[in-house]
Amino acid sequence: MSISFDSDFTLTIGGKGVAGASSFPVLNPANEQVVASAPDCSREQLDEAVAAARAAFPIWSATPIAKRKEALLAIAGVIGANVEGLKRLLTAEQGKPYADAMGDVLGGAYWAQATSTLDIPVKVTEDTAERRGETRHVPIGVVGAIAPWNFPIILAMFKVAPALLAGNTVVLKPSPFTPLTTLKIGELLRGVLPDGVLNIVSGGDELGPWMTSHPGIDKISFTGSSQTGRKVMASAAASLKRVTLELGGNDAAIVLPDVDVAAVAEQLFWAAFRNTGQICIATKRLYVHKDIYEPLNAALLDYAKGVKMGDGAEQGVQMGPINNKLQYERVLDLIADAKAKGYKFLVGGDTPPGPGYFVPITILDNPPEDSRIVQEEQFGPVLPLLKFDDLDDVIARTNASPYGLGGSVWSADEEKALDIASRIASGTVWVNETQYLSPLGAFGGMKQSGLGSEGALEGLLEYTNVQTVYLKKKAVAPAAE
Repeated sequence: MSISFDSDFTLTIGGKGVAGASSFPVLNPANEQVVASAPDCSREQLDEAVAAARAAFPIWSATPIAKRKEALLAIAGVIGANVEGLKRLLTAEQGKPYADAMGDVLGGAYWAQATSTLDIPVKVTEDTAERRGETRHVPIGVVGAIAPWNFPIILAMFKVAPALLAGNTVVLKPSPFTPLTTLKIGELLRGVLPDGVLNIVSGGDELGPWMTSHPGIDKISFTGSSQTGRKVMASAAASLKRVTLELGGNDAAIVLPDVDVAAVAEQLFWAAFRNTGQICIATKRLYVHKDIYEPLNAALLDYAKGVKMGDGAEQGVQMGPINNKLQYERVLDLIADAKAKGYKFLVGGDTPPGPGYFVPITILDNPPEDSRIVQEEQFGPVLPLLKFDDLDDVIARTNASPYGLGGSVWSADEEKALDIASRIASGTVWVNETQYLSPLGAFGGMKQSGLGSEGALEGLLEYTNVQTVYLKKKAVAPAAE
C-alpha cells in the first residue's frame, strides 16, 4: 500500500475508519511546517472505541493463544511490508533520520514477532488425591495504551503485542506530536484483526485523562514523564485500574580508568546523543575517572565534529531536531540556567537561527553535582561530564537520583564492572554497552522511573489477572473385596 502524506488520516474504531470530531495540525519539527492534520477524537468517540473493545473482548479472550500468536505475526508482517512509506511519514512528524525511523518501525514489527514466541504459564500448586489447584493468568479486559513521541511505533508495540497475546483488547493513543504513522498502521491493520480488538484514537491534551478515568478501561499502560505518570496513577486510582508506568530516567554511565578511550568514545557519544538525546534510557550523566577525564573529553569532542545534524529526510543526517516546541524550550531553559550559573561548556550552548527545533550538541565540563543540568532529565542533546576518583562516592552519586531506570558501567575488568552494576539502583544496568533491549528480557524502572515491567514473561503477565482454581476431587469408593 502506498502511503500518502496528504491522505485523510482517520481513527480506527471497531475495525472501521472514523473521521475525528475535529482535527489538529501535526508539525515537522525540522521546519515547523504542517505535515498533515490528525483526527481529534471526541469524548463520545472514545466511548465508541471503548465499547468496541469491550464488545470484542469475550470472543478475543476465548480465542486460542495459538491464533492470537498468528495475529501478532500478521501485525509484524503488515508493518514490515510497509516500512518504506511508514519510515518517511515517521521522519516527517518525529524528525529522526530515515535510518532511525526505519529502526523504530521495524523494531515494532520485531517486538510483535518476538512476543508471539511467549507462552502464558499455568502453575499446578497442589495435586493430591483430595484436590487439584492451579494458578492461571487470565486477561484483564480493555487496555488503554498511551504511547510517547520519541519512539512512537516500537514503544506502542511494547504495549499492544503483550496485551493482545494475553487476550485483552486495546485502545491505543499515540502522542499528539506523532500520531500519523500510528494512525496509518491502524488503517493497514483493518481486516487483519477482528473488529474492535485494536482501536486507535488520536487527540489533544484531554484525551489521555479521559482514558485514564474511563470506567470501561481496565488497565492503563503509559510511557512518558514521571510528572505525567503521577497524574496517570492518581486518575487510575479512582477505579483501581491496573497500571504499568515506564517513566523518566537520569541514567548514569560510570567509566573506569582501564577502558580504551579511543574504543569507547564513539559508543559513549551515541549512548547520550542517539535520537538527539530523546531516549528515556539515554546516558544523561557521564561520570569519568579523573585519570582519563581529559583524554575522553577530547575524544568525545573530536567525534562530535563529524556528526551531521539536520532534517532527518536529508542524506547523511545523523541527528534530527527536538521533536516539539515544549521540549525544545525546556532544553533551552536548562542550557540558559547552566550559562547563568557560569558553568563551562566544552561545545554547544548556542542555538542556531532559522526554523526548526534544533539544539546543537552540547557538552558541559564538570558542573556541580547539585546543578539542574545534572539532577534533571534533559531529554535532549545536552550532556554533563562529571569527574570522580572514588568508586564508592560515584556509586552514591549515581544512586542519589530519584530516578532508577537504567545505567551503565564501562571497564576492561568485567568482574569488577559486574560488581559495580549490582550496586546501581536501576531497573536495567549494562556493562560495556547501553540501550540494548530485548523482547525476551524484562525492562522497567525503580523509584520514580515507573511501576511494572515491559518485555519478556514479566511484561506479558502485566496484562493478566492471577486466578487460582481448586478442584475438589470425587471420593473414590473402596474396591469391593
